[in-house]
Amino acid sequence: MVQEDGRPLLAERRKAALRFEIATEAVRLFARQGVTGTTGEQIAQAVGISSRTLWRHFPSKESCVLPLLSAGLECVVAQLRHWPQDMSLLDFVLESLRACELPSVAPVTLDLIRMTTTDPALRSVWLQAHDDALPVLGQLLARRSGGSPDDLRIKVHAATINGALRAASEDFAHRYAEDPGAAGTEIATCLLTALRAAAEGLPY
Repeated sequence: MVQEDGRPLLAERRKAALRFEIATEAVRLFARQGVTGTTGEQIAQAVGISSRTLWRHFPSKESCVLPLLSAGLECVVAQLRHWPQDMSLLDFVLESLRACELPSVAPVTLDLIRMTTTDPALRSVWLQAHDDALPVLGQLLARRSGGSPDDLRIKVHAATINGALRAASEDFAHRYAEDPGAAGTEIATCLLTALRAAAEGLPY
């Protein structure tokens, strides 16, 4: 639900803010005492809500981190909606990066992405976030090309972009593990390197 000015209703904004707070506290607890050593009740207590409220928002303790993992993907997809018809993807990304500097990534998000490469349950949530984004990317590419999101070629292109975004995020998170102040330039380098590799196709 949105208001006339296009913004989400106050109740929806509060719900989103609470989900982000839950995600942040979940990551902090996971980083400090491990995923298996953390309970949903502890996450709820850290946020200051009841366990019942927590489980209304998330089906499992691991899924609590989904808002943090989805945020970056949603931002990229929103930006791609402004991709001009007469411009290549790489040119559009380069132009976008010149027009605005990317912000620093919160250390808690970098901690989480690193944990997704070692914890199977969190890995599943990370892959789910990308799986959720895949049909959205497919629809965007279909509208751009005049094709169908069910076309195999479009599915492959959407999966390629999706995979490049995931690889860039993981590379950045590991590369700058000791540099929580890493900002736009470093993020842009990882993103462009991944997209260039995707644009090359399969040179084997």
